This record gives sequence, structure tokens and C-alpha cells, in this order.
Amino acid sequence: MVTPDSIKQSITAGLDCQHVEVSGDGHHWEAVIVSPAFRGKSRVQQHQLVYQALGDRMREEIHALSMKTLTPEQWSG
Repeated sequence: MVTPDSIKQSITAGLDCQHVEVSGDGHHWEAVIVSPAFRGKSRVQQHQLVYQALGDRMREEIHALSMKTLTPEQWSG
């Protein structure tokens, strides 16, 4: 079963994150992800890093995920 905590755990297991928030209704999910890995990367590249962290879950379990990706500097900004 997909829960906000299970999505958060998958993201943090595959990506160095300083902050992750996940919310949703079971079908549509929203995430705020703060990672130093995002520095110097385009928004598309940042999202690709999150998709890589989620792996097969993105294809099999999580069908709609909107995300806001930020560097630590942007987050504290």
C-alpha cells in the first residue's frame, strides 16, 4: 500500500535529502524535497533524481506525483 511515509522512505533511501514532505489522497501525491544533490541541476534533472530514487514504484504504484524540488539554499532562502 502506498502511504506518504512509504514514499518518503523510498525517496530518502535513494537520495541524500535534508527535508522531505509528502502528502496526498492515495491517488495523487505531492512532495517537497530538499537535497544538496539538486545543486547545479535543471528542474528536469532534479525530478529525474527523485524518479530514480523511487525506481519501480513510480511505474507500478505511484501514478501521479507532483513535486517541488529545492536546494538547501533555496529552502532556507
